[in-house]
Amino acid sequence: MASSSSYKLRCSIPGHEMDVRGLASAVFPEGAFVSVSRDRTGRVWVPNSSPDNGFTEMHSISGHTNFVSCVCVIAPSETYPRGLIASGGNDNNICVFTLDQAQPVFTLTGHKNTVCTLSSGKFGTLLSGSWDTTAKVWLNEKCMMTLQGHTAAVWAVVILPEQGLMLSGSADKTIKLWKAGRCEKTYTGHEDCVRGLAVISDTEFFSCSNDASIRRWLVTGECVQVYYSHTNYIYSISVFPNCQDFVTTGEDRTVRIWRQGECSQTIRLPAQSVWCCCILPNGDIAIGASDGIIRVFTEVVDRIASAEDLQAFEDELSKTIIDPKTGDLGDIKIEDLSGREHLEEPGNRDGQTRLIKEGDKVEAYQWSVSDARWMKIGDVVGGSNATSKSVMYEGKEYDFVFTIDVNEGGPSMKLPYNVAEDPWLTAHNFLQKNDLSPSFLDQVANFIIENTKGQVVGPNPPAGGDPFTGGARYIPGASDERSAFGADPFTGSGRYIPGSGPSPIASSGVADPFTGGSAYSSAALRQASTNIYFPKTDGVTFEQANSAQIIAKIKELNGSAPQEYKLSQEALESLVRLLGSISEANSSEAPPTIQEINLLWKASHWPEDIVFPVLDIMRLAVRHPMVNETLCGEAEGVQLCNHLLSLMSPEGRPANQMLALRTLCNCFMGRQGRALLLAQRETVLSRAADLAGICNKNIHIALATLVLNYASCLHSQPDLEAKAQCLSVASRALETVQDKEAVFRLLVALGTIVSSDQSARELARSLGVNSQISKYSSVSDPSKVAECCKLVLKEMQ
Repeated sequence: MASSSSYKLRCSIPGHEMDVRGLASAVFPEGAFVSVSRDRTGRVWVPNSSPDNGFTEMHSISGHTNFVSCVCVIAPSETYPRGLIASGGNDNNICVFTLDQAQPVFTLTGHKNTVCTLSSGKFGTLLSGSWDTTAKVWLNEKCMMTLQGHTAAVWAVVILPEQGLMLSGSADKTIKLWKAGRCEKTYTGHEDCVRGLAVISDTEFFSCSNDASIRRWLVTGECVQVYYSHTNYIYSISVFPNCQDFVTTGEDRTVRIWRQGECSQTIRLPAQSVWCCCILPNGDIAIGASDGIIRVFTEVVDRIASAEDLQAFEDELSKTIIDPKTGDLGDIKIEDLSGREHLEEPGNRDGQTRLIKEGDKVEAYQWSVSDARWMKIGDVVGGSNATSKSVMYEGKEYDFVFTIDVNEGGPSMKLPYNVAEDPWLTAHNFLQKNDLSPSFLDQVANFIIENTKGQVVGPNPPAGGDPFTGGARYIPGASDERSAFGADPFTGSGRYIPGSGPSPIASSGVADPFTGGSAYSSAALRQASTNIYFPKTDGVTFEQANSAQIIAKIKELNGSAPQEYKLSQEALESLVRLLGSISEANSSEAPPTIQEINLLWKASHWPEDIVFPVLDIMRLAVRHPMVNETLCGEAEGVQLCNHLLSLMSPEGRPANQMLALRTLCNCFMGRQGRALLLAQRETVLSRAADLAGICNKNIHIALATLVLNYASCLHSQPDLEAKAQCLSVASRALETVQDKEAVFRLLVALGTIVSSDQSARELARSLGVNSQISKYSSVSDPSKVAECCKLVLKEMQ
């Protein structure tokens, strides 16, 4: 087919009653696309064979109770071979449709405000962004993760080709890169809301903004190019299949085609807001605007509209009334304008605008390179002398002029706002001026607040100092194979090392891959070639201790403790009895008393520089049923959890961080402890994940064990959100953890999570876990790492 040098109208589709806010190319039928609108409906359009090269409505969908803001298509699967359509709306919901049902097959709920952007990825993953400042990851009708970090509405999201990487753009002027639920990078440069994102390749992407610029970014963080041509907000951007050229739309009434980094064509529409664009598989461009009409443009001669339709479109455009206060035409001084003779001079670029005086009127013309003539694009009413970057509206300068959607029908309304104003008073005045119901006050005020929040970027918290310098400090978990290394530098006696002790010797049979002890029967030995690693359904604990050294260290530190923390001789003896009663070797001892447990709780609040031996006793004590029930019960459990989390602060002391993690691991030994940690999962795992960046192998092993114990508890439960967090934390930890034992435990955790759970497997694949762990399949020492890795990879096939 012959190609013209520029895009021209193919057809106009008057299918919606209100603004068309979203467009997406459909997988089926060939050449089809989906549109959604403020009229609360979505429609599927298929090309017809008529001479006008138009489109026919194949299907209409409805399910939202308010405006529909965005749409995307989810790729085909075994369950849905034609794919799915997902739409987000002002009712805070995401509705998911098939191509043969008018009502949604399911609805995703969880956002607390308008869902304004959607993106689909591999394995059925769906990413959503909302005015509630969050993005959410969905899979199989469940919310897997909530991405929190933006301080204003999330207007744009996209899933990158590299598995596990996602982008979000916000009204806080930033773009964030997410991996496994964690913000890996923040991109700054835009001076106003980020409204659109588009993928170029694995390593690059575009963004567009209310600051009227487009930026090209490397995923690594560098902005490599900035493009200017639009004169107002840019709402959407789509990339052509060559991954270089692109198309943008905006509030300046235009569609702009960009080739080789330059704006090669500007198409003006007879509508103020050009909300969205979509590139169809054949290279045509579908455009949605505030007049409710979808227009399709093509550069293929055979598909260009008839001369009559082209003239009708040009006539409609010429009758447009242009308000210069919108800034679309730049600054206008009527007295300086030339007359019609100015149109005898050709333009020097496509889309160039020229204003002329025609009597007492001002007319706007645009140069068309392909037609080599000036086309009238409207009559200009009024004038503007704006000289600042502020937005002009009704003769005044404002920091923002928002387009507001309210659910009473009618056209969009403009809401001007200055950051120094009270948003509630501005909302009240806006409602009164437009004769709208006061019931919209909260909605409008919150919209203003969410979209005018400033960027808040602070320095990273300082890393904690080395806690192992000075007297009586020790290296947690260090080996004491050489007696001189473990010697107390002050007394010369054997140094107390939490968690140290004789290494268990494996007997014949299959060694426990966690402790080295004999934990598997001869039957397990015969099955060693299959899978002895996961799913693991019982917890892993930290058992080893040297009770005598722990008590000696407590007595030593008690002597120099602040007066208000010093323990009496009787209290010290109580701790000795408690330690004896919880030791497996002394199981004949009387069980711990409530008084002894309360004393342990009190002592655990010693100053952070001396509390570590008390934490070591607590680590051992919570394994005992009575201690577990007392400290992890409903009333006391939250206090215990909060206390341990405070000791796990990234700025804290590594010894305390490690022992707090080990204590949490051992809490899984009791019913109350398991219940407590499952209830506090989100907070506990979030804080624990922050410790992955600390370079300490014992902390890493404890962190990996905590994730593994959670995975063990969740294995038989259908809690996909909890499993998603475990996957996220494990994936994040694997990026920094080097110790092979920690890696092994994380691999077992991954295997336990995905074992017998198709949804968890799909999520793990979408997070890129396969490629992340494949390097461990060749580890030779210890062999269990490679063996377990291969089994996890096999499980996720």
